[in-house]
Amino acid sequence: MKLTYQPFELKLKHPFTIAKFSRTSTPVMLVQIGHEDYTGYGEASMVPYMGESHESAAAFLNEVDVNQLKFPFNFEEIINYLDSIAPGNPAIKAAVDIALHDLEGKLLNKPCWQLVGSDPALMPVSSYTIGIDEPDVFLKKVKEAEGFKVIKVKLGRASDKELINIIRSVTDVPIYVDANQGWTDRQQSIDTIHWLQQQGVVLVEQPMLKTDIAGNAWLTERSPIPIIGDEAVQRLADVEKAKGVYHGINVKLMKSAGMYEAEQMISKARSLGLKVLIGCMSETSCASLAAAALAPLCDWADIDGPFLTTNNPYKTPAFKDGKYELSNAPGLGLLSK
Repeated sequence: MKLTYQPFELKLKHPFTIAKFSRTSTPVMLVQIGHEDYTGYGEASMVPYMGESHESAAAFLNEVDVNQLKFPFNFEEIINYLDSIAPGNPAIKAAVDIALHDLEGKLLNKPCWQLVGSDPALMPVSSYTIGIDEPDVFLKKVKEAEGFKVIKVKLGRASDKELINIIRSVTDVPIYVDANQGWTDRQQSIDTIHWLQQQGVVLVEQPMLKTDIAGNAWLTERSPIPIIGDEAVQRLADVEKAKGVYHGINVKLMKSAGMYEAEQMISKARSLGLKVLIGCMSETSCASLAAAALAPLCDWADIDGPFLTTNNPYKTPAFKDGKYELSNAPGLGLLSK
């Protein structure tokens, strides 16, 4: 078993602005794990607020003993081993996990979606995310979303209603809203949610601070549309805490430390009666295909990384009628340019 890695800077089509910060690129670590004549590909997308970097990722990978990564892979043992190296660091752990899933698929001659028990016929549509911006730029971004069946919009500022109205001036597709913890007043928030429902909004992610458990639960109890925990739900241990506070959870591989724990989170959420949205960070086709393999197990999808970037090092995945088309190729089905 051989592990190699390469730092990469993934550039965004537009500055990406949410309630509390903005960025124009994302540091990524591309990981390859080779065994026999096969190579598995993984990716760590390290958005700033998660606290990881090229330096921390390299330091972590240099501590990984590949002798602990034995085929056939026991992913529970592997994630426990990775967690034992250092706490946190979920994105670089995800890169190792994704690479091993891709490698396992190639060794077994099976696509990853089959390994996780997905049914491609159940693939949900994926949304296209638009960050907060000035009205003229925001309108341009909305027009770039043509071809997608759902738009996801970042809110959490005084311009919230204006941005929704801009979307509605050019399209009537359903909308997902992500407030990124930007709302603070309960009554104003629930009033906004009722207004958003009238505008065709399907769900709202993380309306209030993740630490405001009572505030989020108050909104969930009164909301006419699903309230989804995002920043509040990172890994498997957080899922049970979401019950009674949110209607559902947002699973992201860069939070869950990879596909194995993401699948466990989805299963746990289902057992608790919680809905599931599978999302992504700013990602290449590699991590996006890993999330797409799990998407048919979920209610909603927000896997738009390859469509929001300008220097994706891999081919854009097959995408038709707003949905990913899962390949029958072994592993992730990732293709080089």
